[in-house]
Amino acid sequence: MKVLITGATGLVGSAVARKFLSENHEVSALTRPGADRRLLAEEHPKLTWVEGDILDILSLEKAIESVDYVVHTAAVVSFIPRERKMMYKVNAEGTANVVNVCLKYKTQKLVHVSSIAAIGRPDPRKLSANRDVVLDEEQRWEDSPENSEYAKTKHMAELEVWRGIAEGLNAVIVNPTIILGEGDWEKSSTQLFRYVYREKPFYTEGIANVVDVQDVAEIVYRLAGSDIAGERFLLNAGSISYQNLFNMIADQMRRKRPSFKVGKGLAGVIWRVEAVRTWLLGTKPLITRETAQSAARKITYDNGKVRKALDFQFQSIEETVSRISESLLGRI
Repeated sequence: MKVLITGATGLVGSAVARKFLSENHEVSALTRPGADRRLLAEEHPKLTWVEGDILDILSLEKAIESVDYVVHTAAVVSFIPRERKMMYKVNAEGTANVVNVCLKYKTQKLVHVSSIAAIGRPDPRKLSANRDVVLDEEQRWEDSPENSEYAKTKHMAELEVWRGIAEGLNAVIVNPTIILGEGDWEKSSTQLFRYVYREKPFYTEGIANVVDVQDVAEIVYRLAGSDIAGERFLLNAGSISYQNLFNMIADQMRRKRPSFKVGKGLAGVIWRVEAVRTWLLGTKPLITRETAQSAARKITYDNGKVRKALDFQFQSIEETVSRISESLLGRI
């Protein structure tokens, strides 16, 4: 199997690349010039780095024309207003480019790594008070104040994939929740571990839905080689309160547990202070309005469809946190 992986320098893309390589497949890793390759730094005889960009049609065509499968993980994840324009361009337009080139070269299969955000969230004004919200693959996008700008871009990206499927593309979509893995703890969700390691005192009252990056890679690999097409799968190992998640990480990293719960009112104050601080310093905020809202939500996701389709068993949250904590401590 010859597979191209977009976003191969990221947390998910690098894990997917390692999975395909471990099964002795040929991997072409698409990367922009000068990108940080540390997450996939090990050399492998069947790994080829291909410089290009999903926004550059010519480089994308050159990368895709000689492969059988494409795994599309490249995306911009941001909740910062000044980065929205680029996020829309990369996530929506970039995915449209991938779909179009796959159609042109009759790619055997496209696996699109989307996000749980892309299925959208129900409008809270339409929900019954105190009702538990459990979403699955039947959830349909609706305009809601709960949907972030990032969610909108990932929804638009999915629409491009569904359009490709309607035009004959063999494709499948996965929607992971918060992905935990041994990444750069200055980036992505691995920042949660850095936050706890630095003994920050705050935790939110919300619920975290999480999945191990190794499980995401395994599912992507299995779907690529399966006859399953035209489907989407929610990837969620389980749900845990942020307090319990932070406590679990703190215990594994031998740090002090966060002890101060941040309610909605205080969260609103914090993100506004962050906005002013980062405007003055020209840095990225640790907390934004969207991340503060997201952390307070209490929504869970059903993983039954993928478990049944692939006879798959997710790793426990405890196993995942233990492994990642040990790995990160070994780098300090």
